[in-house]
Amino acid sequence: MTDEHSEPHWPASLALLVCAGLFVLLPSRLAIGPKWLLPILVILPLIPLSARRHRHADDAPWVRNLCVSLIALVTVANMTSVGLLVDRLLNSQVSQGRQLIFSAVSIWLTNVIVFGLWLWEMDRGGPQRRAGSNSLMPDIQFPQMENPKLAPPDWRPQFFDYLYTSFANGTSFAPADAMPLSPRAKALFLGESIASLITISIVAARAVNILH
Repeated sequence: MTDEHSEPHWPASLALLVCAGLFVLLPSRLAIGPKWLLPILVILPLIPLSARRHRHADDAPWVRNLCVSLIALVTVANMTSVGLLVDRLLNSQVSQGRQLIFSAVSIWLTNVIVFGLWLWEMDRGGPQRRAGSNSLMPDIQFPQMENPKLAPPDWRPQFFDYLYTSFANGTSFAPADAMPLSPRAKALFLGESIASLITISIVAARAVNILH
């Protein structure tokens, strides 16, 4: 299978590693269990995935299942950290505002990355289907799809397109140039906006008050 009929896998693997690194930087009270556990659970499955440089239309089902499982694992860990951070702010005396800001930034960045991964893995059935001829209906409409003149022939979104879409939604709490079409895409956009709103408006604002 030639590379023109496949999608690079390394950007998603790198994004998962960044999420694992950000998790390690969190204070222990904002993480479930030992902080080394999540990186190990992420890195070990990435070893067989890293041997496959591209996602092909004829990949075995375990490839996508493993990727979805890793994204789900990081999502649960990060959402738990959001909950623990909010609980700490509301139910205890907090004096380390600077550390809280750094923690909020780490959690927010992880949120952006992990939802970019979800969009990449969900749109039109995932990168395997997008690389073949049996892709599903689009879940996200990019500007290049509305106006093909803005892109090269046979253009299709890559991981960075989904990461940028996630970043735009996580900062503005609304779609930017890419619009969600399907119910599952709208659910992902909504979930990211809620998590970002909690992190930015509640956590960051409380931390700034402590600094003052």
